[in-house]
Amino acid sequence: MALFTTPEGKKFEAESASVRQLLDVWHLKKAIGAKVDGVIVDCDKVFTSDTEFTPVEPDCEEGLDLLRHSTAHLMAHAILRLYPEAKFGIGPSIKDGFYYDIRFPKPISDEDLPKIESEMRKVAQEKIPLVREELSMDEAVKLFDARGEDLKVEMIGNLEGETLSIYKEGDFVDFCRGPHVPNTGCCKFFKLLSLAGAYWHGDENNEMLTRIYGTAFGSEDELKAYLRRLEEAKARDHRKLGKELDLFSIHAEGPGFPFFHPKGMVIMNKLIEFWRHEHTKRGYVEIKTPMILDRSLWLRSGHWDHYKDNMYFTTIDDAPYAIKPMNCPGGILVYKDAIRSYKELPLRMAELGFVHRHERSGALHGLMRVRAFTQDDAHIYCTPEQIKDEIKAIMDLDNYVYSVFGFKYYVELSTRPEDSMGDPELWDLAEQKLKEALEETNTPYKLNPGDGAFYGPKIDFHLEDCIGRTWQCGTIQLDFQMPEKFEMSYIGPDGAEHQPVMLHRTVLGSLERFMGILIENYAGAFPFWLAPVQVKLLPVSSEYADYAAEVDKRLKEAGYRTETDGRDEKLGKKIRDAQLQKVPYMFVIGAKEVENKTVAVRDRAKGDLGSMTFDEATELLGKEPDPIKY
Repeated sequence: MALFTTPEGKKFEAESASVRQLLDVWHLKKAIGAKVDGVIVDCDKVFTSDTEFTPVEPDCEEGLDLLRHSTAHLMAHAILRLYPEAKFGIGPSIKDGFYYDIRFPKPISDEDLPKIESEMRKVAQEKIPLVREELSMDEAVKLFDARGEDLKVEMIGNLEGETLSIYKEGDFVDFCRGPHVPNTGCCKFFKLLSLAGAYWHGDENNEMLTRIYGTAFGSEDELKAYLRRLEEAKARDHRKLGKELDLFSIHAEGPGFPFFHPKGMVIMNKLIEFWRHEHTKRGYVEIKTPMILDRSLWLRSGHWDHYKDNMYFTTIDDAPYAIKPMNCPGGILVYKDAIRSYKELPLRMAELGFVHRHERSGALHGLMRVRAFTQDDAHIYCTPEQIKDEIKAIMDLDNYVYSVFGFKYYVELSTRPEDSMGDPELWDLAEQKLKEALEETNTPYKLNPGDGAFYGPKIDFHLEDCIGRTWQCGTIQLDFQMPEKFEMSYIGPDGAEHQPVMLHRTVLGSLERFMGILIENYAGAFPFWLAPVQVKLLPVSSEYADYAAEVDKRLKEAGYRTETDGRDEKLGKKIRDAQLQKVPYMFVIGAKEVENKTVAVRDRAKGDLGSMTFDEATELLGKEPDPIKY
């Protein structure tokens, strides 16, 4: 007899048992699968020896992934019923949902999504079992070839191995590793979201398929909450607000290369001023390195072998050059331009480096994914004994900066990737140092195996905005490889040459992307110190323009950013327009204000604050938080 147990201590004895049988015995009706030895399995999986397993429900990350992958199959099944000539590519689960790439016999539009959703509900109500089978590669090719699924046949031809798992769902068949829910009735709470074009295999030389995005949850309340967040996200879209607030634009003449307008430059420059203020306090020096450097440098750094598909190139005097995608090799040349002593270490060199990366056109997205951006880089050169203290100091800087903007965050530790370079023992040492720094500072973290940079492991900081979305911004990368490749050294207290350790780090990441995140986080209503226009003067009529100009001049002399609305419009409209422009304060000026030498102050959030003298008004403005002053 075999003993089956759960972590909660539920037990069952039998010669054999399927996951579904065990879930029924223990009345675990919400479970849609199970985890055994760290692997998620289908409910049809049968065990014949002692087994401990964890039921998987849709309210956990792994359960949602299983549910969403199954809902992608449900969608494909419904589409096959509606469009029998449709051919299917890939349909994975992704963060917050799923998608499927499909070749339709004729183009479809967003208006067709409700029809597909309706058919999905019919298929779900039929509670059709999802049955797993194992086929040989030849059998799988014959099966999908007979169904006219040329995309599937091509995919199978690119796979290795002797067998393949398929899932039959009534008259719909798909191949994948699984697992899946027991039947289509488990997929109840879903929504199709949008259509997009997607090149087959992501290659612009291949045909364009139709990608349908959707999402699914384990309960109606979770689905409704997510859809509300999506609506909120649409209202906060930085591309929409960037245009409305006149911050930046993207033009056909430069896809992926943003143009910043005067108001956008105010925000960018304040971010840079804050960045410099904090780095100066923490002992950093600032450098600037060229944008274009000889190919030999990129060969030596390893970028040519590991990153050239994302780089731009040019030729100067018949010699090959590359436009920098990263700042590190240039920073190394600055370090090597002098003989360094241990007394100089740690040496913290910061750079607001303008870099270019070749992103696919389909991946470009406002300021979030661009081809040219400013990276708030720094490279710290230190002794092995200084590593942990420097990592902790960077973490302290990150924590402070994110707190200024009100961001919560979580941390990931990413380890050695498959295409890494260098000695595995040095990788192990680097990963251990990062882990110790996290543990000694009591910093909770998630392990992200295999996602480190090609030259070293890293700590990534994922910020959470006000509607629950996460953004990866800061990073700390520990690198023993570059110092070795570039033969970097310092003179130690023993008079001999030693190799420094190199820390790569960013705090904001890309300034452009961080600005996009801030636009969406604040919905364009920036805090006073960042606002492009801090005070809008609203003269009731042109009769009061002279006094408004006098107040405007005094405010500018006091260091505030102002505008005056001198249009021949009613006061109500001027106030509404200033509110739409998210201006923190409005100073209304009419006959009473001119007579008493005052201003009527309005706060964008609190409304009318009453009449104040100029000194009282500027005292109010002076109480607004400004991290650069402290």
